[in-house]
Amino acid sequence: MNIIILNLSRETSEKELTELFLTYGPVESCNIVMDKQSGQSKGFGFVKMMDEDEAEAAIISLHGTELSGYKIRVKASTKTA
Repeated sequence: MNIIILNLSRETSEKELTELFLTYGPVESCNIVMDKQSGQSKGFGFVKMMDEDEAEAAIISLHGTELSGYKIRVKASTKTA
């Protein structure tokens, strides 16, 4: 299942995001979207988890939690990670 994570701190790394989701199960891929001109994070990213139940548990548990001082929004996505 593809998951979108919104309202990320510009300093959040793909490693941090992966580790956060690993609590719920294996992460197939993680990608923070970067601005091509500045090279900085755009404040959102994608995680792909193969097990749908684990992905749903991550979405439910992580939506609205704080990461690096930002309240993140987590939901299912139709885009691939």
